[in-house]
Amino acid sequence: MQSRMFEEAAQSAEVVRRQLQINAEPMRALGAALRTLSPRAVVTCARGSSDHAATFAKYLIEAHTRVLTSSAAPSMSSVYDASMNLRETVCLAISQSGKSPDLLATVEKARTSGALIVAICNTPDSPLSRMADHAIDIAAGPETSVAATKSYIGSLSAIVHLLASWTESDAMLEALRIAPAQMEQSWSLDWSRSVQALREAVNLFVVGRGFGLGIAQEAALKLKETCGLHAEAFSAAEVQHGPMALVQQGFPVLAFSQSDETRGSIESIAREFSDRGARVLLAGGHASGATRLPVVTAHPVIEPMLMILSFYRMAEALARARGFDPDVPPHLRKVTETV
Repeated sequence: MQSRMFEEAAQSAEVVRRQLQINAEPMRALGAALRTLSPRAVVTCARGSSDHAATFAKYLIEAHTRVLTSSAAPSMSSVYDASMNLRETVCLAISQSGKSPDLLATVEKARTSGALIVAICNTPDSPLSRMADHAIDIAAGPETSVAATKSYIGSLSAIVHLLASWTESDAMLEALRIAPAQMEQSWSLDWSRSVQALREAVNLFVVGRGFGLGIAQEAALKLKETCGLHAEAFSAAEVQHGPMALVQQGFPVLAFSQSDETRGSIESIAREFSDRGARVLLAGGHASGATRLPVVTAHPVIEPMLMILSFYRMAEALARARGFDPDVPPHLRKVTETV
């Protein structure tokens, strides 16, 4: 019997297909609104996996619009009751449930401070969606496993759709249109060598950069949640500093490399890790001494979605190999209502 995590992650391609149909007109309206506003900045608001999607959004927005994008600290609103001047800005809130108190407090402060509120949420009738000027449905449907999978991938695809609509990028829209078929291929890829490499691991680095940093953060979280494995995510540009001191013979490293300008730095750090005796698992690119994980080549903004989907299948298998139930991580629940 398959776990709910496995079954729900396997639905990701259909989620994206459905989302593209449901959101076609809302995204056109949102794109027009963003071009009219021409925001001076974007502030993201999210927690957990949704915050990793916000990292992805930061890189896409800054790379394709040159608009400064930064993450809000929800405690500034929910704990310190602080208000910012957010006129001519966008508040991009990302959530599965749309009802966490600190997120709602942040969005309410942003709205009263003059921001345009954009919500990407998997619960269309949630308080967050009702509060938004533009509410975008993730359209993942019910997700019962504590570990978010299809809703995270749906958040990424919604962000790509948002950027394509904002910038009127036909190339990005076409890449998104064919992404579900590529996701089906990615789900079938064999990452079992990672299960073998990580079955007995205690610590792990997960490395990404640019568009891939958000999925490195997400992979590290899922390894903690479902596999009881202490994993930390780093940018390839940051891991060479203090964290490198921890690397010794056999230390495991999982690296994600999409096919864009960041690939050289990922391959370089993978070689350096290998030279130090680390056991490197590399998704995308080539590096001597590293174990290559198969990936589907696509537009660079799509590849992170494809790689994290392959990762989810591997993480579910790794959890069971390590004696964990991936659907019921200890001490966790599906909705965390942070104040």
